[in-house]
Amino acid sequence: MDIPIGTGFESGPLSTLGSRTSSKKIRVLVADDHTIVREGVRLLLAAQPDIDVVGEASDGHEAVTQARLLQPDIILIDLAMPGLNGLEAMRIIKAELPLVQIIVLTMYESDEYFFQVLDAGASGYVLKKAASTELLNAVRAVHAGDVFLYPSVTRRLVSDYLKRVKTGEEQSSYDGLTAREREVLKLIAEGYTNQAISEKLVISPSTVQTHRTRIMRRLKLHGRAELIQYAVRKGLLDRPS
Repeated sequence: MDIPIGTGFESGPLSTLGSRTSSKKIRVLVADDHTIVREGVRLLLAAQPDIDVVGEASDGHEAVTQARLLQPDIILIDLAMPGLNGLEAMRIIKAELPLVQIIVLTMYESDEYFFQVLDAGASGYVLKKAASTELLNAVRAVHAGDVFLYPSVTRRLVSDYLKRVKTGEEQSSYDGLTAREREVLKLIAEGYTNQAISEKLVISPSTVQTHRTRIMRRLKLHGRAELIQYAVRKGLLDRPS
């Protein structure tokens, strides 16, 4: 099911939608200049027992203000917003509130852009065309301390890794994977989604996600630092010498 975007949302300045109803819930702030997208994302997240939507923002300035006020666990933020754009807002928020995790929710699909966003402080990058389960996976993965990769980035990383396995550069880490993890790794490299992998291997999508997370950790590609190092190595990001 895709992220619902077909319902209305009140216009004007956006106020806090909730409070610290439960310290165990993941507290999320949603920032997007499109009313209809905010409403769809809010409805999706609010329906989850472990997620609490505590606030919203309609532009970058408001996102910064709400972040300071609410100090949520996670901010879902669009990149293209009026006034202060999402990237600029994210840099301000991360400088002031480094413990707040940020997931970019955007229509722009670019591996290079993804790594630049990570470099600016984000921990996830979700496409607006993604299935709703992908957004939920991203929120939970980032809250658990991981980085969420959208499928084309994952395929790129895995394909590069498998090439290095063939040359012997990564044989030791590959040997450390289980037979099932190797199966999942191969299917990821071939472009299969979590759902397609679950159907092919007759396991649940959540089990596929668990394998995927373990694989990325074992390949040392689960944190921002490791991914940024990869991007620099591949020439996707520049670093001063």
